[in-house]
Amino acid sequence: MANLDSMLLASTDPDRLHDWYAAVLEPHSDDDVDSYRVLRFGHFHLLIDRRDDIGPKATDATRMIINFDVEDARAVAARMDARGTEWLAPLEDRDGSLFATAIDPDGNHVQIIQLGEAHRAAMAASDS
Repeated sequence: MANLDSMLLASTDPDRLHDWYAAVLEPHSDDDVDSYRVLRFGHFHLLIDRRDDIGPKATDATRMIINFDVEDARAVAARMDARGTEWLAPLEDRDGSLFATAIDPDGNHVQIIQLGEAHRAAMAASDS
């Protein structure tokens, strides 16, 4: 069986992209490994690398949405607002769970999710 462990985000400005993710999402660790910036969120690693064969903005950003389960969606949204983040879908309450979709500096879509107790219980019950 395979385990999904990481994702590579290519950027023409990896320092800017790294700084945004590190500031707004507060990773568990933040390392510089060879030429990669490696941010660890739980067991998942987000690798940010420079590429010269891409444009400065994602051209088909809806193809992939990076989802982050957060403890305090309002605090994350406030940090995003403080950095001038553009919102695809501002923070909203959906039956006790909070969802928002931001656009990172390269144009990728980043969803923050704070599940409410009822949604967590329903997911736990379906895993049984």
